[in-house]
Amino acid sequence: MNSLRFTAESSSDGIRERDFTVGDVPGVLWSPTSAGPAPLVLMGHGGGTAKRHRAMVGRARLLVTRCGFHAAVLDAPGHGDRPRSARDEQDVAELRRAQAAGAPEAPVVVPYNVRLAEQAVPEYRATLDALQELPEVGTGGPVGYAGFGLGMAIGMPLVAAEPRITAAVFGMTWPDALFEAAKRITVPVEFAMHWDSGRIPREASLALFDAFASAEKSLHANAGEHVAWQLAEADSATRFFARHLSPARP
Repeated sequence: MNSLRFTAESSSDGIRERDFTVGDVPGVLWSPTSAGPAPLVLMGHGGGTAKRHRAMVGRARLLVTRCGFHAAVLDAPGHGDRPRSARDEQDVAELRRAQAAGAPEAPVVVPYNVRLAEQAVPEYRATLDALQELPEVGTGGPVGYAGFGLGMAIGMPLVAAEPRITAAVFGMTWPDALFEAAKRITVPVEFAMHWDSGRIPREASLALFDAFASAEKSLHANAGEHVAWQLAEADSATRFFARHLSPARP
């Protein structure tokens, strides 16, 4: 993987926003406009969205303005500014057929997410290498990860494999292929689930939470529609990272 290259930059409201590429993988880095070395939170977006989805932008702004942290996200394979392969097109078409027929989505989504994660995990590790070469991030600073949906499917094997990540927030994806990764995750975890989801069985999410090997883990079970609680979860995740990544943590 090639070194990091910035391709665009803007600043507003105390936030510096920089587009970058690492090799041919595009991402965005948000930082305080006047910052020395500070913790970094890597983020993963949901399936069918991209690096600038409002959930990613909103979480990044909270991490920068409330905590003084850096936040970065990559376009997942076949998402955003990255072209879809023929295999991607086939999987997406199969998912749309399942949705139209009211059939279970997991048989399509789970292997699709596994395939994308196998590609994305090395990309995130290479990006972390490159970002830590920046003086405002540094090699010794704390690193967190936050991902929902596809971002969780990528993030769990990433956190299980990457010792530099010391705290993680996950939620809202099919857990079928993630239990082995959960058993290898020992860092503090905050896990959010949709209690009334008609797509992801409640019992499966509870079993995955139980499988995390973390000594410190918390479960957030939210009722109602997803859009009704995502802002509260973003706020909670910000406080979680402030506790676990801040240099002055009690």
